[in-house]
Amino acid sequence: MVVLWLVLPAALGTFFLGVFVWAVFEHFLTTDVPSALRHPAKFRFLHCIFVYVVTLGNIFKKIGVCSLLRFLQFLQKSVRIKEDPALVVTNLRFGTIPVRLFQPKTPSRSPQRGIIFFHGGAALAGSLDIYHSLCGSLARETDSVLLAVGYRKLPDHHYHTISNDCLNASIHFLKTLGTYGVDSSWVVLCGDSVGAGVAALISQILVGRLDLPQIRAQVLIYPLLQIINFQLPSFHQNSYIPFLTQKFMITCMFRYLLIDSWWDAIVTGAFIPPKVWKKYRKWLSTDNLPNRFKKTGCQPVFPAPFNEAAYLENKHLLDVENSPLVRDDEIIAQLPEVFLVSCENDMLRDDALLYKKRLEDQGVPVKWCHVEDGFHGSLMLFDKKSFSFPCSLKIMNAIVSYIKSIM
Repeated sequence: MVVLWLVLPAALGTFFLGVFVWAVFEHFLTTDVPSALRHPAKFRFLHCIFVYVVTLGNIFKKIGVCSLLRFLQFLQKSVRIKEDPALVVTNLRFGTIPVRLFQPKTPSRSPQRGIIFFHGGAALAGSLDIYHSLCGSLARETDSVLLAVGYRKLPDHHYHTISNDCLNASIHFLKTLGTYGVDSSWVVLCGDSVGAGVAALISQILVGRLDLPQIRAQVLIYPLLQIINFQLPSFHQNSYIPFLTQKFMITCMFRYLLIDSWWDAIVTGAFIPPKVWKKYRKWLSTDNLPNRFKKTGCQPVFPAPFNEAAYLENKHLLDVENSPLVRDDEIIAQLPEVFLVSCENDMLRDDALLYKKRLEDQGVPVKWCHVEDGFHGSLMLFDKKSFSFPCSLKIMNAIVSYIKSIM
């Protein structure tokens, strides 16, 4: 028995070390590191940790311990939250939706700014705890009341849940702004990645709602705005750059949208009927990108020859709910002003650029912050000290400055 207790820790240590070595090898074999990125060694280390966690989750799934998603949930629950003495933080529920309210502790004589924040995480990661520091900093630095929405996601919830939860939470908050001391003429929708796409979608849905306060502005941080054209230049240039690779993004998308196959048909656009592409091309074509962002060399034919079977099984990919970038001009023209953040080394870069053009073409005021050394998810590292990047602080400072400027 004594020997067993001596051998077991050594075996576990060898196992975890072996998995980490495998993660390092996988990183170097499959990952691109942007040449413009500052602190590449730090970037590599963080991605090795990311690959290590995912690999452990996949191993636990194969041996029957738990699924990868349950493993990620377990890790997220272990995040430690640091209290901010300048804020009052309250956990609430709007029906079945968990939310977290951040309010400046110092009383205000007049109603304050309001921010509704939707976090990213590819529908499987991200949580109120993981985004606690970011949301607290936004509330404190902009002197705003911030509502963070903890929408339900994978593995228990799928398509429609995220947008429905975020919309319902937003409507509830907008109807009760006075309760939280928020100025009804000054509410901003904000989000990153998937959350930014949801912010754009909700801004569109709320257009013309006379029973609710009007949204003052949108802050969209490297947003996911369409899942129709996967052949844009940024998808090719950045498909192997952490922390959003093509494989990871499409895998998460398939799980959330309950898609079992048709990977090639979706990536190449073969599931898109010619009539649909004729309508969407004016908004989703590479021709709409500034020349400096277009990929040089031979461009793939898009969409590929139409596959009707792929369309019949995956036509929900074409829903405006999944791709707010293709909303009709009549709605786009009525949107509140937008602050767009894009990163050069991000697969979703061109989503932001295409939406910028759509908004500007319809007369919507747009302020654009493009971060040359930025990468997807970099904002989350803004306060991580030795693991932060210059681009992380640049994005955070730009957002704070913008929100304070539009009072």
